[in-house]
Amino acid sequence: MDILAKTAEPVADRQFTIERVYDAPARLLFLAHSKPEHISRWFGPKGWPISKCEMDFREGGEFHFQMTSDEGEVGPPFGGTYLEIVPNRKIVYDNGFEAPGSGRFHVTVLFEEFEGRTTLAVTTVFESIAMKDEYLGLGMAEGMQSGFDQLGDVVEDLKAWESK
Repeated sequence: MDILAKTAEPVADRQFTIERVYDAPARLLFLAHSKPEHISRWFGPKGWPISKCEMDFREGGEFHFQMTSDEGEVGPPFGGTYLEIVPNRKIVYDNGFEAPGSGRFHVTVLFEEFEGRTTLAVTTVFESIAMKDEYLGLGMAEGMQSGFDQLGDVVEDLKAWESK
């Protein structure tokens, strides 16, 4: 089901975007999004690492993640389907908890490189304004920012490995 057509609420009111600029080429940021060994190091808030990371990174492929806190608390499993992949430029996927009846949202990740620096823009479109408010109220924005801090560390490691 296409969540963009599910409600009469305007898309702009149901979306949330975070941007971050990294001192790295787009290909390294894309790599950090496309391999389980990398995404499991940065995705999610600090203190809640990915403990289950299954990815079939291709259009139509699925992913299944689960986080476990540093104290051992296990979060609910979530996942989705990769809808569009343009290497080093764009990833679009749907996402949501795997419990029956859970809401879904679409995520568009854009990589825009200019002079060796890359702007990463992640836009999430929720099924409804209420769903957006719920997720933001649970700390989604803060969790994403924390994950993007960790992504910076992963990208720095990839840069160092590449320069060897």
